[in-house]
Amino acid sequence: MSLESAPEEIKLAVDLIMLLEENKIAPQTVLDALAIVQKDFEQKVSREKESSLSG
Repeated sequence: MSLESAPEEIKLAVDLIMLLEENKIAPQTVLDALAIVQKDFEQKVSREKESSLSG
């Protein structure tokens, strides 16, 4: 499978990995930051679901 035909989340993951590696971000720092990002986006998804149910 080529990256061009890959799902959007795979493309984004590859881009993020490249960005983090090119900037030589420490692996633990990456994991800590990703945990924060995941929590933030989970909250956004939850708010979107609540909004669509009440609308």
